[in-house]
Amino acid sequence: MTTQFIQEIEKEYLKPEGELPKLNPGDSVKVMVRIREGNKERLQGYEGVILKLAGSGVSKTVTVRRVFQGVGVERVFLLHSPKVESIKVLRRGDVRRAKLYYLRERTGKAARIREKITQR
Repeated sequence: MTTQFIQEIEKEYLKPEGELPKLNPGDSVKVMVRIREGNKERLQGYEGVILKLAGSGVSKTVTVRRVFQGVGVERVFLLHSPKVESIKVLRRGDVRRAKLYYLRERTGKAARIREKITQR
């Protein structure tokens, strides 16, 4: 009973069905995030590989990893947050794991992910 009540309240904060693309671990994505600097607000892109998806409903998160100046940077985004403007899938990755933590120890060519071949 209480979970149904919570889900009804959370429903108004969920983004519409078509606004978020289908995301999977291994996909290369570009997340546009609203950044506030002083009294100005701008969009900043964060491009990387999805390591994991977690949660459900309003609290659904995606962890994106990218390498910047030789240092691996991971960032967790709340998918239904108003700060996340849009998510664009650049490449579909073909992986056999749900969590890609093994990418943390790999660099260069060893960290590459095959691209998924889709039937049209």
